[in-house]
Amino acid sequence: MPRDATIAVDVLTTLSAERFTCRAYRSDPVPEDIIQGILQIAGKTASWCNVQPWQVVIASGETTERFREALTAQAHADPEGAPDIPFPPGHHGIYKARRQETGYRLYAALGIAREDRERRLSQSLENFRLFGAPHVAIVTVPAEIGPYALADCGSFVGSFLLAARAFGVDTTPQAALAQHSAFIRDFFDIPDTQKVLCGISFGYADRDDPANGFRTSRASSEEIARLV
Repeated sequence: MPRDATIAVDVLTTLSAERFTCRAYRSDPVPEDIIQGILQIAGKTASWCNVQPWQVVIASGETTERFREALTAQAHADPEGAPDIPFPPGHHGIYKARRQETGYRLYAALGIAREDRERRLSQSLENFRLFGAPHVAIVTVPAEIGPYALADCGSFVGSFLLAARAFGVDTTPQAALAQHSAFIRDFFDIPDTQKVLCGISFGYADRDDPANGFRTSRASSEEIARLV
C-alpha cells in the first residue's frame, strides 16, 4: 500500500474509532469557522445523479436554548409525536438484541436500574434537551425526490459526523427529534415540501459525565458482508 494511502487509512480508522454518540455536553460553543468547515466536508458526500438532496438548519446560542425548551415542552405534551418518515414498527432478532444491548449499557453506566421507570424516562427526555449541546443541526429532505434521497441524506449525516470528529467536535445523531417534525418545521420556518429526517446535536463532550463512559459494540465484517 502506498505511503499516502496508509496515512489516509490510519486517519479514517482513528476518526471512526473515536467518534461516538455523545450524551452529555459542555456549554462551550463551536466556532462558526469550524461549523463551516464541517459543512464543507460533509457537502462533498456522493448522491444519486449529484442531486445533493440534503438541507440543513443549524441552531446556535439563544436559538438553541429556545428550541431546547420548546421541544422539551412539546415532547411532554405529545409523547408519541408524528414523524414525517415512519419509524420502524418494531425490531426483531439480532436488531432487537443490538438495540437492547445499547440501552442496557447506557443505563448501567448511569446506574439506572431496569425497574426504575422514572429515571429511564428522564434519560429518554434528554434527547429533546439535546443532551445539553450548544448546537443542533436539523437535516431535511425534499419530499418530491422519494425514498432514495433518504439514502443520500444518510450518507451526508455519516460524513457530517466524521468531519465533526476531525475538528474535535462531538455529535449525537438523533432520529428521536423527527417525532415532532411538524413542530420543528414550524419553529425553524422550514417549508412543508421538506421532510425532517433527523437532528444532529453537536458540541464538546463532557468527558466526566458517566453517560459518555461507555461505547456501543459493532458487528464484525463477517457478520455484515459476504465476499463472493
